[in-house]
Amino acid sequence: MRLVALSDIAEMLGGVSRTRATEITNRATFPVPVDTVASGKVRVWERAAVEEWIRTYRPHQAAPEEEP
Repeated sequence: MRLVALSDIAEMLGGVSRTRATEITNRATFPVPVDTVASGKVRVWERAAVEEWIRTYRPHQAAPEEEP
């Protein structure tokens, strides 16, 4: 399982700000973090769940599928 933090998600969303990424990750539809680290200050998510959410809710920001 690959994990991502807020800065990774901001990049995955096409380089939005961390503030905007925070707003997005607080939505009810966004995946629940799998853990919180650094004394409860840093949330981390499963990368695959975030990628799926982006494909579903923000397809215009989804990374192109990689060719095999």
